[in-house]
Amino acid sequence: MSTSSVSGNSLAIDGLVSGLKTTDLINSLMTIEQVPQTLLKSKLTSTNSFISSLQTINSLVQTLATKAGDASKAASLDVFSAKSSSSGVSVTTGADASAGSLSFQVGSTASAQVAVTAASTTWSSAAEPLTLVGADGKQTTFTPASGSLDDTVAAINKAGAGVTATKVASGSAADGTKTFRLQLTATTTGAAGAFSLYRGTGDEVTAGTATDVFAQPGAAVVTPAKDASVTLWAGTAAAQTITSASNTFTDLLPGVDVTVSQPTTDPVTVTVARDTTKAQSVASGLVDALNAVTSYYASNTAVTSTTSPTTGTTSTTAGVLSGDGTTRDVVQRLTATMSAPVNGKSPSSIGIVITKDGSFTFDATAFQNALASDPAGTQAVLSGVAANVGAAATAASDKYNGSITTSITGQQSVAKDLTTQIDNWTDRLTLRRATLQAQYSALETSLSKLQSQSSWLSSQLASTSTS
Repeated sequence: MSTSSVSGNSLAIDGLVSGLKTTDLINSLMTIEQVPQTLLKSKLTSTNSFISSLQTINSLVQTLATKAGDASKAASLDVFSAKSSSSGVSVTTGADASAGSLSFQVGSTASAQVAVTAASTTWSSAAEPLTLVGADGKQTTFTPASGSLDDTVAAINKAGAGVTATKVASGSAADGTKTFRLQLTATTTGAAGAFSLYRGTGDEVTAGTATDVFAQPGAAVVTPAKDASVTLWAGTAAAQTITSASNTFTDLLPGVDVTVSQPTTDPVTVTVARDTTKAQSVASGLVDALNAVTSYYASNTAVTSTTSPTTGTTSTTAGVLSGDGTTRDVVQRLTATMSAPVNGKSPSSIGIVITKDGSFTFDATAFQNALASDPAGTQAVLSGVAANVGAAATAASDKYNGSITTSITGQQSVAKDLTTQIDNWTDRLTLRRATLQAQYSALETSLSKLQSQSSWLSSQLASTSTS
């Protein structure tokens, strides 16, 4: 009896005449034939793993380069925070902030104009021109598609005059018909956002013959357009009022933005001082970024041992970066530059301390003491260390010619070549399987012919013997 199976995407039929298990024989032969390709696949897997690790450590080094670039700036420790004496005033600081204080009173907050029309069931009996006039006198004339309230709202919103309109239900007329008001709101706060609405063309507005919509009975400006204001040095001969279209006063002090939310009667004091916590994070962030590199390198060069629970045999496996000279040199250079003195001063004097295993710790107390006693000297040491580390990190991770980047590119070429070889072997093995199947098929055919000839000869001999 014959058996059949599918192997190598081909249907193979075991020997009908020979009785051989053709499929098993071909599969066994193909296993041997596939050894070179299997080795190539294993090599590709390890190469891709190596590339992945190189890319990871390269990313960590790039992060270190960025941190170092920030820390190396001449004023990287000049970071300031501000506080306000009033809950109605908030403060934010920027890069240009410096120590100082300022007192003022908040006179008003900014508002956007809101106005409503008189109640009506329809805007007009027919389409009529309307003109919006801004605080600067600019006129925007438009004509709704019809005299309906909805078309009037749509026309105002499409006019692009810095005003939005909404139809609001306002009850019913004497005959029971529903009435509505149009609410118009400036899109920006401040006096510059004030507006008027007229029935008529721009020429009619200029001539004074247009109808002021908000001056009609039942209409009103609900909220006037208003600037926010603060008065500096209130109560003195130097008193000065400053206004802002929004509730934020930009650079009221250099690099300091003040936002007001309510008027005040008592003076509000804004104080800006050096933020030693933020300054510390600049230095400690540099240390953390380098430790991320050394920690990853250590974990990926470590040798691990495993013991088989059945055989008791112990095997060892080296980390994927073990033996790689490029990453080893980069890590050594980075740690050397981080620990190198700057103008005769050790980084440990500002809290950057190297340990026996090559990693670094950050001594916050030492840093704060150094910053308090010698701010300029602390800045100089940090800037120098960061500049050296940044140069080494950039040389390793530059996206064009960094040493790790170049290694990644080279390994990617190796992986590409391995993939091509594997694909070629796939074609070769497919052809080899087809050849073996053809050979065994031909063997079965030959055996079938021999069997037929043997049967014929036997019958001939039998008949001769009988006669």
